[in-house]
Amino acid sequence: MWTYEKKLQYPVNIRRPDPAAAKVIITQYGGPDGELGASMRYLSQRYTMPYKEAIGVLNDIGTEELAHLEMVSTIVHQLTRNMTIEQIKESGFDTYFVDHTAGIYPVAASGVPFNAGTFQSKGDAITDLVEDMAAEQKARTTYDNILRLVDDPDVRDPIKFLREREIVHFQRFGEALRIVQDNLDSKNFYAFNPEFDRPRR
Repeated sequence: MWTYEKKLQYPVNIRRPDPAAAKVIITQYGGPDGELGASMRYLSQRYTMPYKEAIGVLNDIGTEELAHLEMVSTIVHQLTRNMTIEQIKESGFDTYFVDHTAGIYPVAASGVPFNAGTFQSKGDAITDLVEDMAAEQKARTTYDNILRLVDDPDVRDPIKFLREREIVHFQRFGEALRIVQDNLDSKNFYAFNPEFDRPRR
């Protein structure tokens, strides 16, 4: 069981509403490479991971992704509080507003709702960890794109923090992959996962 410390992992203090920024940042809540999918991916994959060190990495990072989900939610909330109807219309936020008002809803910037098909849990150590490394790079790219679109330093600061954590997670998954590779049967590298019996010949 987790112990929940009731504060954000990194502070978010946005002073100026910006629904246009919220509309793109929401993708890191429920988009294809967002924090909701990441947390579900890692916390699901840990059950079939055969090595306790790699299980620890999946559990730690999956839990941290929940903290990032909380941060993204806070960013979107602060960007959309106290909006005027004019701001909603001018920013293009009206398409989100009509369905969700200013509620936090897991959706991509394109408007596509969250779908569990955006993450994988294959049950093979190498497959899952390579998937995780790619996922962290895709999330990092998404944060790069957000930083290209957003000018407000109050928004950029926590987004930069989240981007940096994607890089750290990529590195940690790389370390976990090395642990797995060191333990796999070198003569049957990809076909044999030690969680299952050896195939009969």
